[in-house]
Amino acid sequence: FMILHYFKKKENTEEKYAKDTYKYILKQSNSFLNKNSFFNHKDYNASFEIVSIFIIFYIKLNIKFKINNYKLINEELIKIFILDLDESLREKGIGDMSIGKYVKKYVKKFYFRLSKFPKDIEDLDFNKFTSYLKYFEFIRNDQKINASKKIIGIFELISNSYKN
Repeated sequence: FMILHYFKKKENTEEKYAKDTYKYILKQSNSFLNKNSFFNHKDYNASFEIVSIFIIFYIKLNIKFKINNYKLINEELIKIFILDLDESLREKGIGDMSIGKYVKKYVKKFYFRLSKFPKDIEDLDFNKFTSYLKYFEFIRNDQKINASKKIIGIFELISNSYKN
């Protein structure tokens, strides 16, 4: 009886941590999208790309810093992200019959971005990140360097918050 309570409490801790992290990611992403002008379009796709990059940062940093139960937290983060995709696509007017197809398309895009992300977060630098951005079309080509500098700056801030 006591053990079951312990597992239930544990699970809630990871869920809460992932939800709080996801809310923060959305706040960071919206701010980033609104404060910068290097995007081809400020639309759903640009928002998706930025949220994806920030989620990848947190997933990689959770692993690097071996945050307690990071696997559960990362799974929960992705689960929340997918639920948010579903909900936001429905708000855009995509119906029940085709919602699955759209969500699947975005989830595949996310996992592609995750697979192309530099493997070792230890030495993520401006050059590696700039070459990573070549996979994306949401940033104007003449602005990829500026975007990369800003995003790496945000990554360093997030990384430092893990150290403290």
